[in-house]
Amino acid sequence: MLTVGALLEQAREVLDIEMEGLRTVQARLDQGFASAVNMMHACTGRIVVTGIGKSGLVGRKITATLSSTGTPSFFLHPVEGAHGDLGAICANDLILAISNSGETDELNAILPSLLSLGCRLIALTGNDASTLARMAHVHINCGVPREACPHNLAPTASTTAVLAVGDALAVCLINCRGFTENDFFKVHPGGSLGQRLKLYARDIMHSNIPLADEAATTAEALNILDQGRLGAVILTDSEGKLSGIITDGDVRRAVCRGELHPAEPVSAMMIRNPRHGFEQQSVGELIDLMEQKQITVLPIVNQALEPIGIVHLHDILGKGSLRFSA
Repeated sequence: MLTVGALLEQAREVLDIEMEGLRTVQARLDQGFASAVNMMHACTGRIVVTGIGKSGLVGRKITATLSSTGTPSFFLHPVEGAHGDLGAICANDLILAISNSGETDELNAILPSLLSLGCRLIALTGNDASTLARMAHVHINCGVPREACPHNLAPTASTTAVLAVGDALAVCLINCRGFTENDFFKVHPGGSLGQRLKLYARDIMHSNIPLADEAATTAEALNILDQGRLGAVILTDSEGKLSGIITDGDVRRAVCRGELHPAEPVSAMMIRNPRHGFEQQSVGELIDLMEQKQITVLPIVNQALEPIGIVHLHDILGKGSLRFSA
């Protein structure tokens, strides 16, 4: 069994080889890459990614990245394509074919049929002189000096390079299309970023507010805080406008300092002019404000500064129903 030191040395060597491959491909990028981006951007159909074996697995990931960033795409297995799945291809689709050698029989066998449909072809290979490269309208050479496999056989550095080029194509297309965070949400309705972007304060705030008049006694206000079970009580002035807040933490600190006086007006201990949000603000803005000010509870007010809701950080983070007391 190898020692820890030997294992770490081998792991670092693998990463060095893979980074060497990426640097090689980076330095080789030329007009062909730009042409590929422009062709994909101009495509009025879908990007059909195809490859077999490890190239196919990388192709599936590239497909997913393209589809999730504004470029409609699907994966075609070459063998399935040869047995009828070519019927899903239209003339305005664009083919992105992946093969390190460029001589994969199963892939090259379907290329004449794809081209006869009128599709444009972009090839990602490690061999400029290969059959696939010669048949393509645009070729991007993704060849690497060596694989990380000690026998220089198992696809390792080469698949990493193709994956990175696929990411580069996708990111360039994001910029070409002006694809925004809101666009990202539309195709990620279940993702955390999507959830964050689609919601506004009015969507997550509690409208049943623990509310007290600042003229009330501290005991009365704390009773409302306890019943509200949201970790805070919001205080208003004589005009019904937000004037202060008391949180569970404020109560704890007052008790520890011996400064909790139940019979006194709550205005004596409330935090005046607290941070607040507006119902039309995005969840992202609320998160930024709460993290910046290190607060977990935020009153939500209308334009007249009248409290209309309250948001807890747990609501934003999706923790579900809140219960701070029994």
